[in-house]
Amino acid sequence: MGVAVESNLEDIQLCYDKAIEAYHAGQPERALRLVEDVLKEYPSSGDALHLRGLIAFSLGKAEDRAEEAEDWFKRAIDASPNAIFYNSLSVVQTRLRAFSQAAASARSGLAFAEDHQPDLDTSKLLYNLCLALVLDEKPEDGIDICRRTIERNPARSDAHSYMGVCLSLLGETDLAISSYRRAIELDPKNLVACGNLGYALLRAGEYKEAWPYFEHRWVTMLAGDSYPGAKYPALPIRRWQGQGLPPGENRLLVLAEQGLGDTLHFCRYLEMALRQFTAVGLLCPKPLRRLLTDSLCSRWPNLTLLDDKSFDPLQWDWYCPLLSLPMAFGTQVDNIPADLPYLYANRRRSRKWSSKVAKLQPRTLPRIGVVWAGGHSGTPDDRRRSIDLDTMAPLLAWPHAHWISLQKADDISKELSHEKYPHVVDWMHEVRDFADTAALIDALDLVISVDTAVAHLAAAMGKRVWLLNRYAGCWRWLRNRDDSPWYPGMRLFTQTARGNWTDVIERVLSELELTASALSTR
Repeated sequence: MGVAVESNLEDIQLCYDKAIEAYHAGQPERALRLVEDVLKEYPSSGDALHLRGLIAFSLGKAEDRAEEAEDWFKRAIDASPNAIFYNSLSVVQTRLRAFSQAAASARSGLAFAEDHQPDLDTSKLLYNLCLALVLDEKPEDGIDICRRTIERNPARSDAHSYMGVCLSLLGETDLAISSYRRAIELDPKNLVACGNLGYALLRAGEYKEAWPYFEHRWVTMLAGDSYPGAKYPALPIRRWQGQGLPPGENRLLVLAEQGLGDTLHFCRYLEMALRQFTAVGLLCPKPLRRLLTDSLCSRWPNLTLLDDKSFDPLQWDWYCPLLSLPMAFGTQVDNIPADLPYLYANRRRSRKWSSKVAKLQPRTLPRIGVVWAGGHSGTPDDRRRSIDLDTMAPLLAWPHAHWISLQKADDISKELSHEKYPHVVDWMHEVRDFADTAALIDALDLVISVDTAVAHLAAAMGKRVWLLNRYAGCWRWLRNRDDSPWYPGMRLFTQTARGNWTDVIERVLSELELTASALSTR
C-alpha cells in the first residue's frame, strides 16, 4: 500500500513538472490540462493552485480572467502560504485596479518572506508594493517602505530606484535624481533606474546628460504592470544615433512610439532628418495619417508615411525611434527646434469648419476650444492629468466666450453632458481623425487643454494654447515655468498641489478676464 501511494505521488510530481515546463514554454492550454490532472489527485497543492492561477492570467487579459486568477492565488495562499503566491496576487490585483488590496498582499508577502523565507529575493514584492502605492496615490507610503528597506539593507538598488519614482511623483526631482544615481551606482544593470533617471534629468532641463539614459525608456515601460508594454524595436538594419553617414544613398526609417501626442510633438525633427538623409519614412499611426500627409508630405516630397503592419524595413538603410531624434541632433533646452507652425489644417476642411464656427452668435465673442481629459482611461498618468467636468464647470460657465468641445472620450465618465452643459458646442461626432480636429482648431482663438494630444496639435499649428498641467507633470514641460521652449506662446497653468485643479481653474478664469478683449480678432 505504501509503495502504491509513493508511486502515485511520483506520478503527480511528474505531471506537475510537465505542467510547469509547458507553462514556461508558452503552452498554457497544455499546462492547463496537466495541472488540472494534478488538482484532481491533490486539490490542496499550493503550488498547483498557484500555477492554475498563472495559467488563467496568461490565457487572456480580460478582467474576468484576472478575477479568476485572483481566486486561484487566494486558494493557493490558504492551502500553503508562500511569499511568491502573495506576489502573484498583488500583480493581479493591480491589474484589476484594486490598488489598496494589491498593496496589502505585497505587504503580507514581504512579512511572510522575512519570517519564513529569509533567503528569497523579494525585489518583485517590493516593486509591486511600491507600484500599488503609487497607483493608489500614496507615494509618501512608498517612500516610507523604501526608506525602511534601505535601513535594513542599504545596498538594495531596487529600493533606491523605487524611492526615486515616489519622490518624482511628489515633485522632488532633485532628490529623485539622487535616488536613481545611487540605484545605478549599486547596480549598473538596473535599467529601470536608468530610464527613470533619464526622465528626471529631462524634467530638470539637463538634456545633454539625460538623453542617453532616456534610451532605456523601453525597459521602464515594460517593467510596469500599469501600462501596455512596448518592446524595443529590433530591426535588421543599422540604427542611427547621430553618427556621420557614408557617401551615397541613405534612407532613414523613423518609428513612432508612445502616444499620439508624442508623434505630434517630435515630428518636427523629420525636417532635420531630411537634411541629412535622401529619404525618410515614418511609421505613422492611422489617426494621424491624413493630418501629416497634409502638413508634412505636401511640403517634404522625400518623406513617406508607412503602415506599421505592412512596411518592409529592408527598403531602408537606417532606423531611429522618433523620441531618439532629439539625442541624435544634440538637442538642449537652448537649441530646441521650435519654429511654429509646423502642422497645418487642410484648407478645404478649414473652410468647412470656419463657416460652421462663424454662425455662432454673437460673432465678437472669442471661440475657445476645450479638452478636459486624456485618453488611456484608467492609467495613472491619465487619472492625474484629466479633470472631471464638475471641476471644470466654473470655467465652462464663463459667459464671455463660445465654448467648443475638442474632447474625444474613450470612457463614458469623460463624455460631455449636453443636458448639464447645453451652451458648450459639441461637434466632435463629426470629427473622424486629427485632420478634422486641426481644421476645427484653425477656426478658434484659443485652446484650453489638459496635457493630451490636442494640446500638441494646437500648439504645433501656432495657435494660442493654455495647458492645464498636473503637479509634477510630464518631463517636457520642465519645472517651475509657465512657458514652454518647445512651443513659444504656450502658457502653462500648473497645479500647486497634487490633485488640486480648483486653483488652476481659478487662475485661468482670472487670466480670461484680463485678456478677453485680446482673444478675439473679429
